[in-house]
Order: sequence, then structure tokens, then C-alpha cells
Amino acid sequence: MVRMNSVNVGAGDVSSVAPLQRTALHDTLVNHLRDMIIEGNLAPGSRIHEGQLGEQLGVSRTPLREAIKYLASEGLVELVPSRGAVVKRFSPKDVEDMLTVLQSMEELAGRLACEVGSAEEIAHVRALHDEMLDKYRSGDRLNYYKLNQAIHTAIVQMAHNATLSNMHTTLQTRLKRIRFVGHEGPEKWAAAVAEHEEMIVALEQRNKPALSEALGRHLKNAWERVKDGV
Repeated sequence: MVRMNSVNVGAGDVSSVAPLQRTALHDTLVNHLRDMIIEGNLAPGSRIHEGQLGEQLGVSRTPLREAIKYLASEGLVELVPSRGAVVKRFSPKDVEDMLTVLQSMEELAGRLACEVGSAEEIAHVRALHDEMLDKYRSGDRLNYYKLNQAIHTAIVQMAHNATLSNMHTTLQTRLKRIRFVGHEGPEKWAAAVAEHEEMIVALEQRNKPALSEALGRHLKNAWERVKDGV
């Protein structure tokens, strides 16, 4: 719960509260639309009909348009002249190329995390991992996926390299839908979980070669899991 200092707000000060409300709506819309793209409710290549979607979500076009522009900045949506907003469709080559670069980034991040990551940061990743396993056991695929991605982000952040973190965030965001597809089917999902088990063990042991290898193999296998569905 966010605590704010008590302030007397007169009639002329009401405008100072409005940006917080708009920001909350914007963030909610962005997160909701992103989830729709991840889960395939807004399919790759499909046009986003602002009027229809706005009615469905109960919002006006202005905040919806701003949320769509934000998703375009993340690379999940394209703003196409004469067509409007379209969910980004990546070619198989695009996906393989991005996963190859992401693999190298996470291999490096794994080595650095073992060197400079704090005990508290490692404990945080362990907590995320355990929560992710709970979602896996309950079959909650979307929240499992979000925790899965949070683990990858946390490991990269443990490297304490801002350039690496920024570049990783860009690619990870563009691959959200593709990575989600990689967990379709019980065998693929179980394989991904087993790889994460290896990763957390290596991290807790600060075993640089083992964590780097596990992360690299995980990303390489990610391509094998998604290539038929791209």
C-alpha cells in the first residue's frame, strides 16, 4: 500500500491528482493488452480495432491509443499507414536471430551474476523459482510464464551491467508471445521447468560454467520448442 503525506487539496489543486489516475489507467491497459498479445487473444498480424476493443474494455479511444503506442515502442505492435495498429508478426529468421543474441547475453549474465550477485539477490531468484513451480503445479500458465521471465530478468540484473540489462529487456519484450508458445504442451513445459531447476542449483552454488551452460542450453532449446509454431 502506497502511503502519501496528508495534503489539503483545494479546488484549484484537483488537476494535480489526475495524472496519477491517468498513469494507473495507462499501466493497466498496457499490461492487459500485452497479456492479450502473449496469450494470442490478439494474434500476430491482426489489426487492433480501437473502437471495438475500447467498447470491450470499457475505455475511450484516447487512453487505448496511448497504450497501443507504448506497445509499439516495445516492438509488440506496428503502426502501419492506412491499416492502423497491427500486432507484430516476426518471421522464423527474426525469432531465431533474437534468441541467438539473447542466448549470448544470458550466458554472459550468468557468469557475472555468480561473481557479483549478492546473497539477497540469489535468495530473491530462489523465491521467484519456488513461486513459479507452484504455478506450474496448478497449471496457471500465464502467471508461470510471468514468473519465468522475472527469473531471467533478475539473473541479468544481478550482473550489475546496465547496458546488458537494457539490451536484454528490449529483446525479451519482443519475444514475449514466442516464449509463451514455448510452454505449450505438457512435454515442452516439463522440459523448460527441468532446465530452470538446473539453473537455480547452479546459481545457488555460484557455479559460473554450470549456470552459463544451463542458460545457454535453455535458450537454444527455446528455439527448438517454438520453431514449428512461428
